[in-house]
Amino acid sequence: MPILMTRHHKYLLLAFLFLYFIAGQPKEFGEENLFFQGFPIAKPVIRIALGLNVEDILIRSSSGMKIYQVSGAYKLLAEDAAEAHVQGRQDRLSEKFLVQTGQFRKREDADVAVKSLRQKISQRVLVTQDGESGADGAFQVRAGDFLTRGDALAFIKKINALGVREAWIIREEVFAAENHPRWVTVNDQLINLSADSSLYFIPSTTECYLSYGGRNYRGIFVLRGSRKGLILVNILNLEEYLKGVLPGELPPSYFNEIEAQKAQAIAARTYALKNLGQFSDLGFDLLATPASQVYLGLSAESPLSSRAVEETRGEVAVYGGKLINALYMSTCGGATEDVDAMFEGAPMPYLKSTECVDERDAAWTVKSPLIFPPVLVNGRAVSQNLAYLAALDVLPIESAAASWNESAETAEVQSWAGRAAALLGKKADKAGSEAALLDFPSLARLLAEDFDWKDRVDNLMLKTEADHVLDGATGLKPEERGPLAYFIVSGIYPASENLTDRNRRPTKAEAAYYLYKVLSAYKDFSGQGTIHGLKEGRLTVHADGGDKEYELTSSLLLFRELEGSAAPTSSLDLEAGDIVKWVEREGKVRFLQIVSAPVGNVLDYTSQFHRWQTRISRDDLETRLNQYYPIGRLIDIVPGKRGASRRVLEMTIVGQESQIQVRGLKIRQVLNLRDNLFVVDRQLAPDGRVAVFVFSGKGWGHGVGLCQVGAFRMAQKGASYEEILKKYYRGISLQKTD
Repeated sequence: MPILMTRHHKYLLLAFLFLYFIAGQPKEFGEENLFFQGFPIAKPVIRIALGLNVEDILIRSSSGMKIYQVSGAYKLLAEDAAEAHVQGRQDRLSEKFLVQTGQFRKREDADVAVKSLRQKISQRVLVTQDGESGADGAFQVRAGDFLTRGDALAFIKKINALGVREAWIIREEVFAAENHPRWVTVNDQLINLSADSSLYFIPSTTECYLSYGGRNYRGIFVLRGSRKGLILVNILNLEEYLKGVLPGELPPSYFNEIEAQKAQAIAARTYALKNLGQFSDLGFDLLATPASQVYLGLSAESPLSSRAVEETRGEVAVYGGKLINALYMSTCGGATEDVDAMFEGAPMPYLKSTECVDERDAAWTVKSPLIFPPVLVNGRAVSQNLAYLAALDVLPIESAAASWNESAETAEVQSWAGRAAALLGKKADKAGSEAALLDFPSLARLLAEDFDWKDRVDNLMLKTEADHVLDGATGLKPEERGPLAYFIVSGIYPASENLTDRNRRPTKAEAAYYLYKVLSAYKDFSGQGTIHGLKEGRLTVHADGGDKEYELTSSLLLFRELEGSAAPTSSLDLEAGDIVKWVEREGKVRFLQIVSAPVGNVLDYTSQFHRWQTRISRDDLETRLNQYYPIGRLIDIVPGKRGASRRVLEMTIVGQESQIQVRGLKIRQVLNLRDNLFVVDRQLAPDGRVAVFVFSGKGWGHGVGLCQVGAFRMAQKGASYEEILKKYYRGISLQKTD
C-alpha cells in the first residue's frame, strides 16, 4: 500500500539525506566510484602513506581545494584554499625494544615456542605478524618490552644461557600519546583543531591535483594521528597509483622496453592488491617507500610507463586462482632464491629459485669485406679514431697499415682538414705551410688556421704559458709559436721535447689523429644506443628516447671492444639489447662498434650491482653488530648454509662474549650489505687478528621473485611481458580483475 509522508517526516528525510551525502563519513556510491565529499575516485581505491611521524606539513593545490575537519562529523574549514600549513602536536618520541626469538610458518608452531619460552622466563612473550617483514603468513615470537637496548642485550645473554640460540633486537618507536593535527593555517587564518581531529584535503575539481614535499599527487589527502605520529595518506585509484610506482621502480628513461614496463606494471598491481590493508591498523594500505613499493606520484609519471599501466589495466598474476605475492628486486646476481629460504615464511611454489640466464641464441651476424688496419700513434691504438674520420668522409680508407706510417704531405692534410671543417660549417681556405712535407709546427698552424682558432690561441693561453712550453725552441716563425704552444697546452699534441725539430715529420697517422682531436673538441658525430633489430640490411636502434632505423653500407667498418680498447674486425655477432656506437652519413651506417656485449649468458650483467665489493673495518662492524647482539669483541664472520642461488642463508657471528646464528634476510640487514649473495675475505693485522672484512658479492635486494634488470634484458631480446613474468613466477597465469 502507498506510504503517506507528513511534512515532519519529509524534513527528517531531507535532514538524513543531507547528513548521508554531505556530512557523513566517505561512502561508496555505485559500482565504479567512491565519493569523498563529492570528489569521485574510481575503484579499486588504495591508500598510500606518504609520510609517517610528519610534523610541519605544507599542502598545496593546483586550482583550489576543500579542507574538512573530521571528528565524528565533517566540518568545512575552507571552500577554495590554495594551500594549508598544518602543525602536529610535539609529543615526545621515545623508543622501546623487543627481542625476537624465532619466526614460524604456522601459528601453532609459534604458540608452542611461546609456551616453551614462558616456562623459562617471566618476561612478556607474544606472537606477532609484522606487516613489514615481507614474509607472507609468517609468525614472529617476540619478548619484551625493554626500555633500553642494554636491557634487551642482557636478556639475550640470559636466554642464550637457557638454550635459545637465535635472538635479535627489534626497535620500535613509541609516542607519549597518540598524535593528532593541532593547528592548521588556511587563507591566513590560524585554526586550533580538536584533539581527535583528522583533516581531509579534497581537490576542487577532478582535473586538480595536490602537492606535498615538492611532488604532485592525484586523488585526495587525509592527515590523521596514530601511534606512529601524524600520517599523511594519499587516497587514489589503483591504476593511477601504479603510474606513480613504475617510474620509481623501473625508471623508463633507462628501462625503456615496453614489455619490461608491462611486466613491472602487472607485478606492482598484483603486489598492491595482494597486500591491501597491510597497515590497516594505521589507516592505510601500503607505504610509498621500498618497504612496500616506491611511489613518486603524478610528478614522476612518464608516457612509456603510463602506457604500460593502461595496456595491462586490471591484469594480475595468479597461482591456483589466487593472487600471488609478486615480490621483485633490482638485481638478482644471476639467480633468484626460494622465498622460504630468505623470508623464513611459508614456501610458495611460484617463488622458487630461478636462473636469470639468457636462453636465446645470438640473433645476427654482420660481416664486411673491409677491415681497418691496426694503426699506432705513440704506442696508442688509433684505428678506431681514424675509422671514425673515414666514415665521415674526412679520410680515405687505407687498407695497409704501412701507408699510415708514411710522412704526411701538406696538400693531403689540407684536404682532410677542409672536409672536417666543412662538417662544422667552416670554410677552410687558409694557405698553411708552403712546404710539401709538414713538420709539427706547420701542422699546428695549418689546423689552427683551417678551424679559425686565432681567438683560442690569443685568449685561452697566457703568454707565459707559451714561453714556458716553448722554452729553448729555435727556428720557429712568429705565426707558428702560438698554435704550436696551444696544441701542447690543450693536449692535442703530446708534451714532447722534439716537436720543434724541423727534421721530424708527422706521419699520416699522427696528422689524422691530431685532426680527430681537433674535430672532437667541437662535436661527437657518432650515435650510441641499444640494438632493437636487424633485418634486410637495416639496423634499428633505440637512442634519445625513440627508435631509429639506418641502412648498413656494404663497406662497413666494424669494431669490437677488447680489454678496454676497440679493435677492428671483419664480423660482429649482435643481439637485441647490445649497446652499440655508430657513424652514419645520409641515413647509412658506415662505422659500427659494439660498446657493451655480454661475456656470459646472465641477463642482469648490465646492472652496476651485478658485482660489488664492500670493505668494512673490524671495529666498525663490531660496533654495528653489538647493536643487535651481545657479542663483545668481534672475532670472525663465518657464512654457513647456502641456498639454491648460493645466497648465504645461515651465518655465524663469532664474538668474544657469545656466538650468534643469523638466518635469512637478517644477515643482509645486520651486515648492511646489498644482498645475501656474497663471500668473505679477511685482511689480517700484524697481531694476526682480522683488521678488515672484505665482502665480494652480487645482486641488490632480497633476491626473491622478478629480477627487474633481467626482465628488461629479456624484453630487449624480444620476450613478451607474459614470458617475462612466467620465467620469474613459476606456474602462474595472468587474468583480468573484475
